[in-house]
Amino acid sequence: MDSEDLIYQIIDLALLEDGRDKTSEAIFEKDKSLDAFMVAKEKGIIAGIDIAQKVFKRQDCSVSFQANVADGSRISRGEKIATIHGLARSIFKAERVALNFLQRMSGIATITAEYVKRLQGTKAKLLDTRKTVPGHRILDKLAVRLGGGMNHRMGLYDMALIKDNHIDAAGSIEKAVKKVRERFPKLPIEVEARSVSDVEELLGLGVDRIMLDNFSLEDMKEAVRITDGRIPLEASGGITLDNIREVALTGVDYISVGALTHSVKALDITLLVEGIS
Repeated sequence: MDSEDLIYQIIDLALLEDGRDKTSEAIFEKDKSLDAFMVAKEKGIIAGIDIAQKVFKRQDCSVSFQANVADGSRISRGEKIATIHGLARSIFKAERVALNFLQRMSGIATITAEYVKRLQGTKAKLLDTRKTVPGHRILDKLAVRLGGGMNHRMGLYDMALIKDNHIDAAGSIEKAVKKVRERFPKLPIEVEARSVSDVEELLGLGVDRIMLDNFSLEDMKEAVRITDGRIPLEASGGITLDNIREVALTGVDYISVGALTHSVKALDITLLVEGIS
């Protein structure tokens, strides 16, 4: 399934959750139309405006949706981000679904941009994780990109990430790497290191990336010194807006932050009606 089909599947499921809009069916005659607009109630980075448009069009292809801003744009409090015209029943049926996508995605993009801002002047790149809403990962990760971050692996299929439990089950780091390489020879391999000595061992195993899991700043600096640019390093665990710059200044290549998607504060956006005809 391609990404476009998956997005429409997610939208269809969201619309199905609400079922019939019995309130609007009771209040509005079938031919009643309205004009409305979406407005931001706080500043941030907009993400999901294209998804919101798809929601309205999926509900009723005759609805006119005009975006006033592009995804990834910085918006101000009070800014009109889209104007909408169409049948009242159709607009009210799609309103909450569209806003749910738009608010969550914009919240992700906004906090991502804050993290990216703190990395300015360093070589570190911000990564997301798989800590996303089940079934909505494609949208969560799109929002991260729109906020200026980068996606880690999309799922369990596009990179092998050998973690502590895998290593313990295999018997050693070397055995775990060997098993993955034998089974999937072309798959990129990242390995979670629990100590500086793990990093030293991994230097000789030809892996594609090393994850420094909950390392202290001093141990991160030592890992950077030991690897000397030969293997990209990813810092992970306990990263916040307050400490991410310190982590970046150790010289690591990537920093992954689960909070981008697992602790999202939705951006406050609402839909207001201008007129009914």
